[in-house]
Amino acid sequence: MNEFVLASFAALWFGILTSISPCPLATNIAAISFISRKVGKPSYVISTGLLYALGRTLTYVVLAIIIVQSLTAMPLVSHWLQKYMNLLLGPVLIVVAMVLLDLLSFNLSSGAIASWCNKRQSRFGLGGALLIGILFALTFCPVSAALFFATLIPLSVKHSSSVMLPAVYGIGTAVPVLIFALLLAVSADLMAHIFNKVTQFDLWARRITGAIFLVIGIYFTIAYTLGFRVS
Repeated sequence: MNEFVLASFAALWFGILTSISPCPLATNIAAISFISRKVGKPSYVISTGLLYALGRTLTYVVLAIIIVQSLTAMPLVSHWLQKYMNLLLGPVLIVVAMVLLDLLSFNLSSGAIASWCNKRQSRFGLGGALLIGILFALTFCPVSAALFFATLIPLSVKHSSSVMLPAVYGIGTAVPVLIFALLLAVSADLMAHIFNKVTQFDLWARRITGAIFLVIGIYFTIAYTLGFRVS
């Protein structure tokens, strides 16, 4: 039970880290722009933020159910994962750490989708927040792809949790937008101030998480992949 609680906190942190990373942050800015259309109506702003969060969470849960159930439903694959998960985890964590530390980069961008939504936001009603949440969740950038597929999915497989952990991750990805929606309902100036702080926090958060992943990845690689246990 304690391990699952720790896994839940890890999933939440991965989600938050995903949402404040530079590439996903572009989609969240677009989401905040959509939410702030009727800034004079606090109830509308909060409702839109909640629907956006629901859209993201449902998308990650559905993706995780498909992937995790597919992997665990096949006896050979399930047995292979149980036998070799620790062997793969070290190198995978090292790659994720390199992405978080900007040592590896890929030419992927969600800016086009964010721009498309901004241009058409006037056509969407309240339910458009749900659609945007789904759409943005499917827009994977290097950081979000690394955290979702390389850390959350193995974590979900290990704990046989295709719903709870992905749901917590989805909530984590929507937390900043929900916070900004609440701030918008109170004060736009306060939201702008907090937003600047968040972008500064992201750099250190990714560096610290990347360094931790790198250390753990090297240990797992030495201990399991290379077969040398440190006593």
